Amino acid sequence: MANPTGKAFSRRAPDIITEELVAVFASRASFEFKPLFDVVFANLRARNAASGGEEMLRLRSYEKLQSLVDRGAVKKTIAGTVKKYKGVPAPLTVLNTELQQTRLAWSQRAVASAATA
Repeated sequence: MANPTGKAFSRRAPDIITEELVAVFASRASFEFKPLFDVVFANLRARNAASGGEEMLRLRSYEKLQSLVDRGAVKKTIAGTVKKYKGVPAPLTVLNTELQQTRLAWSQRAVASAATA
């Protein structure tokens, strides 16, 4: 068994799917998953950020959506067999700020890396 050295590769890139989900929920509309995914997928295609295939992106989007529900940023309502998701404004604002800070730090790191190269 290998001994852990305490060194690990960790680089937190901006989460594009979560950024798009937050942007869509900022409209204060409620969505079922399929229409929500259609909007997110169209936005990602417009940004040229939809890679890995549509089905894989659908799974990742659903996972991110459930993460937002667990964090309290999105409210899930179930009526019969229909599940609808709606953004909660206060947590979404905090999350959006965090995502913007991560994006800014990432871009500053990229500029610094390009300057040293």
